[in-house]
Amino acid sequence: MAAPGWRHITRWRRGCWGTAVSETLWPVTGRSASSSAPFPGRIGGSSEPGNEVKPSTQIFSKSPHLGFSLIRPCSRLPSVAALQPLCCRSMHSDAKLEDPFTLAQKDLTTLYDDIKKELFISRTELKSLCDYYFDGRGKAIRPIIVVLMARALNIHSDRSGDLLPGQKAIAMITEMIHTASLVHDDVIDGSDARRGKRSLNEVWGEKKAILAGDFILSAASMALARIGDITVVKVLSQVIEDLVRGEFMQLGSKENENERFKHYLEKTFKKTASLIANSCKAVSILVSSDPEVHEIAYQYGKNVGIAFQLVDDVLDFTSGAQQLGKPSAADLKLGLATGPVLFACQQFPELHAMIMRRFSSKGDVDRAWQYVLKSDGVQQTSFLARRYCQEAIRQVSLLRPSPERDALIRLTELVLSRDK
Repeated sequence: MAAPGWRHITRWRRGCWGTAVSETLWPVTGRSASSSAPFPGRIGGSSEPGNEVKPSTQIFSKSPHLGFSLIRPCSRLPSVAALQPLCCRSMHSDAKLEDPFTLAQKDLTTLYDDIKKELFISRTELKSLCDYYFDGRGKAIRPIIVVLMARALNIHSDRSGDLLPGQKAIAMITEMIHTASLVHDDVIDGSDARRGKRSLNEVWGEKKAILAGDFILSAASMALARIGDITVVKVLSQVIEDLVRGEFMQLGSKENENERFKHYLEKTFKKTASLIANSCKAVSILVSSDPEVHEIAYQYGKNVGIAFQLVDDVLDFTSGAQQLGKPSAADLKLGLATGPVLFACQQFPELHAMIMRRFSSKGDVDRAWQYVLKSDGVQQTSFLARRYCQEAIRQVSLLRPSPERDALIRLTELVLSRDK
């Protein structure tokens, strides 16, 4: 939950931005933000009292209390493809950044086999249900981030880069929690496709899909308990709470436009970024007792996670169903107002009523789609994703140089440039 006392101010001039909705929130109390605060430049993320990091001057604003400033010229922002090369190169001087997938591959070759061992059960149908999404067709972006962060932190802490057994287990658990959440999301949303094939609930029905998701989550919890570190258990348990709270937030909407954007970013943190942030923090706990190191890991995961979802929301408008592996315009059809819609609403106030009725009237989805395409909502959301990636780079650059650290920097570029 965001800290109380956040003030919201928005200025909009047709064709020009003063300060964007999502960047005009700052603590009027002077206290550090809570762990789930999703805004770049804000200090927070520690789930334990006393672990707060004191605010420092941020790269995006002259004020230490503001997030970044999203000031843009009156001309339209460049596309995602145009923004992408600037993200890493401008923040990092190395001539060649490591490929994250290549570096992480050796630690993840047995990922899905290890998961299937955790899900071993004699009942054939339940086993088929649980194994359905662990077929190697997923991006595995979360375990890749966890493995690279773990290795970078090990080197930073004067150890060898090799993964500790607990760190490897956390990478596996992260993918299991993520997949269980997808199974449940598809039931809630009534989705019939996932990862380029029929969704689990479409094949076996909603009841069995829910039970399969529950079983995957229980197996992940058992694996987490075997790590034997109570702080790690506490950190990753927070993810489960955030997933549920985020899903409830998605079911509602805000009347006030300023509150609406804050609501959207907080929901994005809970549903997507919390898992990455807390998984990164968990692997840091196993190798270091320094809360500042924990915070670096957490902040990198939080900012990359939010950027990843912002890009996902952009792709819902810019990519076809074949590229995404799921229907395009899916969010609008579910009644969800994501970043491109919320930005477009500033230029086309007609969207406000559609958002409040969750695009339920005839023709709402098509009209909202057209308004978004006529606006600079897609470009603004892409620009915001880039800013989150820049903050992720700033955070991880505080670690000692290593191939894995550089791969995490490179990964932010890939997040921005992906097309599925």
